[in-house]
Amino acid sequence: MGAGIALVAAQVAKSNVILLDQDPNTLSKSLNFLDSLMIKDVGKGKITEEIREETKKRIRTTTSLNDFKDVPFVIEAVSENTELKQKIFRELSSITRKDAILATNTSSISITKIGSVTDRPSKVIGMHFMNPVPVMKLVEIIPSLATDDETLNTTLAFAAAMGKVTTRSRDIPGFIANRLLMPYINEAAQALMEGIGSREDIDTTMKLGTNMPMGPLTLADFIGLDTCLSIMQVLHTQLGDSKYRPSPLLVKHVEAGWLGKKNGRGFYTYPETPKPAK
Repeated sequence: MGAGIALVAAQVAKSNVILLDQDPNTLSKSLNFLDSLMIKDVGKGKITEEIREETKKRIRTTTSLNDFKDVPFVIEAVSENTELKQKIFRELSSITRKDAILATNTSSISITKIGSVTDRPSKVIGMHFMNPVPVMKLVEIIPSLATDDETLNTTLAFAAAMGKVTTRSRDIPGFIANRLLMPYINEAAQALMEGIGSREDIDTTMKLGTNMPMGPLTLADFIGLDTCLSIMQVLHTQLGDSKYRPSPLLVKHVEAGWLGKKNGRGFYTYPETPKPAK
């Protein structure tokens, strides 16, 4: 998701972007992926070749947080792991300039808890982008208990510059989107486990019966079952209500390594896309 955020920031907001990952190969693949998206958009007439080239020039990559020492705005987009996010924010706190805003793309974890490990809780805020970022218009903005008005207003303005519509949520587990979405997905997994219907019947019922663009099990596969489970665990542990207990079937899929479309198998199986012949 970080690559998608980088693309929108560079192309739409016309910001210079530093894209970070520990693995140089991942960074190379990300740049190639972003370029492939832009090539498609050029072919469809959505952007010009000039915009594509300008966007590429605005994005550079790094494997070191030290390269963030002068940036005014950071958006973290690692996996839903509280300890990992806090570790990164501690490091950012010691590296970045004191007026830099530190935003997290968490979809469920407390912004206040993440910000508490920094030297500037008032400059920490949640920016929950929806996936795929270049396509989805919404960004949830989540101020923490300590976030100041200047940080909130700057973040809202940046999201608008990226062409996004924003909603504001209180810093409560799951925020708005996943407080509503994840129990729906979890209940679909439970319905499948109980044999109420097949995966196809569950998805088709919700698509054609309630006008959803995608069935809940297909959607879970696209999000990543490990991400869905992590969010349900946050809801269950933080809110303490049994209605948020993760479905055992969801847990078993993650334990089996069936994480969804990203690794070829989730509730559905996804064959590898055949490579074109040379």
